[in-house]
Amino acid sequence: MKQRVAKSATSLKDAIAEIENFRTDINKRLDELEKEVKDTATTIHHDNNKMLKKTETACDNINRSLQASADTLKHLNTNKKTDQLFTELKSAQQQILHNENIAKQLPTTNDVDEYNFEPNHAIKKLLQNEKSLGALRKKEIKQPAQPKNKAAVPMKMTTSRNINVKTSSDTKECHITGITISPQNQLFVADYDNKSIKMIDINSEEIKQLQIESKPRDVTIVTRDTLAVTLPGTIQFISFSSNSLSLKNKLKVDGYCYGISHHQGKFAVTFILPVKLQIMDLKGNSKITVEKDSNGDSIFSDPGYVITNSHSIYVSDEIKNKVKWFNWQGEMIGRTVDIYGPMGISLLDDGSFFVSDAWDNCIYRVSGDCKDRTTILKDVKDLPQAICWCAETSTFYLSTYRSKSKVRYNDIKVYKMV
Repeated sequence: MKQRVAKSATSLKDAIAEIENFRTDINKRLDELEKEVKDTATTIHHDNNKMLKKTETACDNINRSLQASADTLKHLNTNKKTDQLFTELKSAQQQILHNENIAKQLPTTNDVDEYNFEPNHAIKKLLQNEKSLGALRKKEIKQPAQPKNKAAVPMKMTTSRNINVKTSSDTKECHITGITISPQNQLFVADYDNKSIKMIDINSEEIKQLQIESKPRDVTIVTRDTLAVTLPGTIQFISFSSNSLSLKNKLKVDGYCYGISHHQGKFAVTFILPVKLQIMDLKGNSKITVEKDSNGDSIFSDPGYVITNSHSIYVSDEIKNKVKWFNWQGEMIGRTVDIYGPMGISLLDDGSFFVSDAWDNCIYRVSGDCKDRTTILKDVKDLPQAICWCAETSTFYLSTYRSKSKVRYNDIKVYKMV
């Protein structure tokens, strides 16, 4: 009941926030349009004033010259200086002709732009015809089943193949710290040591590579054509297509971020300095920060990878030897029994998840409630790190590190599940 009351309150809060954000976006756009038309009016006014000032100055000069000439003629006429008067009259006549030519070239009142404002009828009509700012609709969310306490049906992995992700432009051996896969079956990896994101065509194994400013930690799919990558102090967005990668905008964050997972317009991001989990929107606005429990003790020691679905957030903590389970309100619901060195996490459709154990050299499948686990893969030759599960093809991808042969860093191990 408490959870439902909290959900109701959160639903109201989220709906009001969305309404206010929508109104803010409308106001912002209207402010931009208002500024544009005001700037245009100001420019016209400035041009008019500039032209009128020029005319005013010219008229003042003509008036002064005519007044000076008239004063001279009056003086000469009063003093009966006929010869000088004749000469001055001729000069005045020339001055008048010169001033007439200047006056003819000056802008007239017809040259001044007068204007009024004509509203955009499309906007006016829209506001008159619309009856509501928007609609409130019941969320069509499938009620998630409670994660099962028992491990799911066992899965068996076939013999692996390797995909070599080292390219000719790499200056070091690869260290793959993040893996994700797109709906188009493009594999994306974060190469920490070579400061790059790589896109691999799974069939041809062709690689496209994008250099970035610093060492990436993790990568997640945001939309059909956008990735998000964690860097020290930054989340970098990257655009991708079938054959290219390019940098987009980036978000500044308040710490050294590590793992990242996206779900329905929200990020769950882990930080290793300071140690915490943050839930934020796609603009980087922090919604919830998880650091300490009710006793004031730190929840994490070394939060690494994070994965999410509609009702759960799972975070691996290598030092505390556990995967911890949270809801989207930041409340810890459960945790696994000890796993020696939990690292990469990947979700299955039934709510269970895979986790790599870097120190026991194995891969576990853990039930969604974190109470039960089975070993899916054991005796991995090199220490397993990042993992990714593709449900469509029943394929499991795994990166390793700290192997005796550094060349093995360059391979993504690929397993088929049966």
